[in-house]
Parts: sequence; structure tokens; C-alpha cells
Amino acid sequence: MKEKISLGMARRIALAAQGFTDPRPGGTPNRRHLARVLSRTGLLQIDSVSAVVRAHYMPLYSRLGSYPLALLDNAAVTRKRTVFEYWAHEASFLPVETYPLMRWRMQRAERGDEMYLGLAKWGREHAGYIEEIYREVVDRGPIAASALEGQKGSGGWWGWSHAKHGFEWLFWAGRITTASRRGFERFYDLPERVLPQAVLDLPVPAAEDAHRELLRISARAHGVATAGDLRDYFRLSPADMKGRLEELVETGELLPMRVEGWDKPAYLHKDARLPRRIEARALLAPFDPVVFERARAERLFDFRYRIEIYTPAEKRQYGYYVLPFLLGDRIVARVDLKADRPASVLRVHAAYAEACARPETAAQLFAELKQMQDWLGLERIEAMPAGDLGPALVDIAVS
Repeated sequence: MKEKISLGMARRIALAAQGFTDPRPGGTPNRRHLARVLSRTGLLQIDSVSAVVRAHYMPLYSRLGSYPLALLDNAAVTRKRTVFEYWAHEASFLPVETYPLMRWRMQRAERGDEMYLGLAKWGREHAGYIEEIYREVVDRGPIAASALEGQKGSGGWWGWSHAKHGFEWLFWAGRITTASRRGFERFYDLPERVLPQAVLDLPVPAAEDAHRELLRISARAHGVATAGDLRDYFRLSPADMKGRLEELVETGELLPMRVEGWDKPAYLHKDARLPRRIEARALLAPFDPVVFERARAERLFDFRYRIEIYTPAEKRQYGYYVLPFLLGDRIVARVDLKADRPASVLRVHAAYAEACARPETAAQLFAELKQMQDWLGLERIEAMPAGDLGPALVDIAVS
């Protein structure tokens, strides 16, 4: 590999690292395919918005095609689970083998050092109540926060009840974990009653060793990245990073690299692959690792992306829930979608082409929308009138 690579090479390296060169299953995807995706991504960010489908289900769809949602659901329950929930990039599903690597964060959280400041402050003020919540989990787990009504919060911490605060504090501290979900509601239990014993028996590394290993995972997932990209993947602090990158460079695991158009140094993982072509066609969740670090998405794809869920409707540029459309090695369009389940319709509110969109973009997008419709079990696709579609996608046919 050269000491300087083109932007196109960087895109292909990054997409290969994220699994977009892996063949899709010939039949129904299974746990082996889930494990393969997680070996590439390292995590699946969890989000509750279900305008299309909750975001943690989408990266598997983007890489595997149609698959049963129960594949991920089942991997997150029982003592044979292969994933667990914790704070990584944000709240995420992680391979269970990663559990010891997150213990430093749990230990810091228990001291009030590694969680949201408001929750840490609340925890210091309600230590006795937190212990009451913990005893309830010991006695009654798995249990949901809603089972303990508590006193409702007013304003402040999202209006959470005191019970919700207590459960979330304990979750951050690693004293409880997610046993299962019903809908999107967590049911909490003790880690020793939830996680596989083989995982609980793994040695807990020192914090600096865990940080180094998390950077290794991040580097594999990126292929090529700046120091900021690598740090952001697991939300490590600059202090946590200090000296770690240099160690990985010294051992030859990371190779310093310059990328065309980037104003910061980059690092290439020693096992990164550079395919000649990327043949991807995928709709991406707003929280897919390919795009969840917005500055990186802009650097790699010349794609400025912001989620507008919390933007007033009249001020939105593209729409409420907009999915980037990856075709080949470029993000060529974005689509504002909604799965209207009562009407069994996939609604295309708007579609916008990027400057790099090729002539076949509309046809390829329609094929992808049809696949998504089938995956979600919806009967048809409906679009807004053509005048509401982006100029290069006006010809999209939805009849």
C-alpha cells in the first residue's frame, strides 16, 4: 500500500471493512451471518425511532438483505446470547466477547465519572434509592423500570421517573444489564443471571489495555481513519487515547497514511482490504457506522448528512427520517421514508439525488425500495407526487 491513497481508494477500503464486499447469503441469514456482520462493524447502535424500522435492525439488512428481525432479537436473549447492550458509540448491541473491554467504563460510571453529568449528579444525591432499586432487581429480575412507578420527574432529565433514573444509573455502572426487551422497553437483571458464564469468566483487562483493544476493533471497522474517527467509534476520551495509537503504529498494526483531500493524518489497518470495485446497493440507517460520524461521511463521500427528527417540519431540508442510498462506492441519493404499517404501505415522502448520482440511480433505488417493502411485509409502495421528488429521481416508478 502506498503512503498516500486516493479518496476513491479510501472509500473502497472503508466499505470493505464494513462488510460491503462480503457475499450476501443464498438462503435465510442465520447466526453465523450475524456474527460475520458484527465482526466487521463491532457494534450496532440502538435507536428507538421506528419510522421505517428501528435503526439497530438496519445495518444487518444493508449488508445481508432481507432477514428475520428475530435473528437479532434472539441473539440478545437467553444464556446463549451472542450480544449484550451497553454504551459504546451510543447505546449499542455489542458481541458478548466485548463485555470485559467495557468494564473500565462501568467502573468509572459507578464512581460518577463516565456517564451523563445530570445522571451522575442525580446518582450522588440518591445513593440510597439506587440501592433500593438494585435490591428490587436482585429479588424480582428481570424487571422493567415501569414496574416501579416512583415519583415522576418534572422537566430536567427527560421527565424520567426516579425509578428510571435508578435503573439507568445501575445500567451505566454495569451492576445490571438488559435481560430482554418487550417492544422497546428494557427488562433488567443481574449480569451473572444474563450473560454466558464463559464471558463472565474472562479476565478484565486494565483500562489502558481495554482502550488499546477497542482501538484495534475501531481500526478494523474503519479500514482507514483519522485519529478522531478511531476515538469516536467507542467514544474514548483524548486522555484514553494518549499513547495508544502510537503503540499500535509501533507494532505495525496501524500504518500512518495520507488520504487525498483529508487535512488530518490517517491510519490504515494492517489487514485492510482494497477491492478493485464495490458493488453495493443499500439503504443505510441514520446510525449505520458508515455514516454515524457525520464529519467522516462528508470526508469520504462528500455527503453532508444531518438527521432532522428534532427539526420543526417547516425548517427541514430533506425530511423527518432520511436514509442515505449507497450505490457502488458512493452515496448517490437520500430518501425520506415511512413504513405505514396500519395501511401496509412504504411511503416515499421525498427522494433526492446527489451530484454523483449515475443515470441508473432511480431504477436501482426503486429495486432497493421494493426489497425493503418485501422485508417489512408491506403490500405496496406509494410516493408523493413527482413534483416533490428530487430532480434526478422524478422518473422513479412506484406503480
